[in-house]
Amino acid sequence: MSAYFSTLSDALKEAGIFQPCLLLDRDRLDSNIALVKGRLDPGLAVRLVDKSLACLPLLAHIGKALGTNHVMTFHPPISEAVLKTFPDADLLYGKPMPVDAARAALVKADADWSRVCWLIDSDERLAEYDALAAELDIELRIAFEIDVGLHRGGFADPETLSRALSALHAHKWLHCEGVMAYEAHAPLIPGLFGGPTKALAKASAQATAFVACLGADQRRILNIGGSKTALLHHGGVANEVSMGSAFVLPSDFDTSGLEGFQPAAFIATPMLKVVEPMLPGPPAVTRALQAIGRFPRKGCYLYGGKWMAEPVFPQGMTTSGLLGLSSNQQFMGLPADAPARPGDYAFLRPTQSEAVLQQFGSIAVFAGGKVTDRWPALPMA
Repeated sequence: MSAYFSTLSDALKEAGIFQPCLLLDRDRLDSNIALVKGRLDPGLAVRLVDKSLACLPLLAHIGKALGTNHVMTFHPPISEAVLKTFPDADLLYGKPMPVDAARAALVKADADWSRVCWLIDSDERLAEYDALAAELDIELRIAFEIDVGLHRGGFADPETLSRALSALHAHKWLHCEGVMAYEAHAPLIPGLFGGPTKALAKASAQATAFVACLGADQRRILNIGGSKTALLHHGGVANEVSMGSAFVLPSDFDTSGLEGFQPAAFIATPMLKVVEPMLPGPPAVTRALQAIGRFPRKGCYLYGGKWMAEPVFPQGMTTSGLLGLSSNQQFMGLPADAPARPGDYAFLRPTQSEAVLQQFGSIAVFAGGKVTDRWPALPMA
């Protein structure tokens, strides 16, 4: 591990990067892409999740490698950027948008929103989107959110979906393209209640019952799964799965469904100071806490901090509950024998990729032992 991070450190110095940055290991990314290609059920397409890969060159790189132009989108400004950059992209909303948000995007009309499929989670939203389409005199593509056990919303059972589909005859402005199911709960089900395998099978069976309600011309999008479960689906009714975070593997995605994948994204930041830490107040308090192992005898202050990330290098680096987190100079405890010096790089592994990839403006791309490029991340707003 130390040799790997030493190589990353040398590459950052050679590239002249001496401030906090998001570093993407493109070689590891390509290895993860290859695992997806090798393990994905041949009957399934991949829909890339833009919120988890919020960088247009990153989306382009993965999309080209997998031969997919399908994108799951979540935020109109990002949707607009994707539509403008990829003229053949097909977008599906992964959460229902407030109808006024949809109206604002459609009225602005800075992109081809006809390539967007909007998500409908209730009869009320169905009526709202029909009224919007009539108001703007346009046809809208829709998909129905269905609940297959996560209980986060959407149509609760096939009967309620059937009634909504029947109501479409009165909503002439709306065209149903399919359904979206999400079963992020499945990997978390304890063995006492059947475990992940049983939960995943149950979710697939529920999705099959929902799909049976659809007409032959309403099955273009039969979406299920996310990064943690996409590669576990085989032979079900779905024709596509959504994946995003798996390609860079933040720590929240260390699951059995992604065995063999490697972390490909790190926050790298210089150490400003390496210190023998002292708490404010009487020195005896610090010495007592160090004696019982509650406070480190060596530490450092990072350039920046308070990220959604966990320390991975130097090995044994930890946060301190006594000094807390800081977005300016975050203190980190170090093992007493850690060979750290001011100016050395510390590395943290993001717990998630959404939002984190966007926090540094651009992404430093590492490949073949060097930083080869800077990919602009999409803005947060």
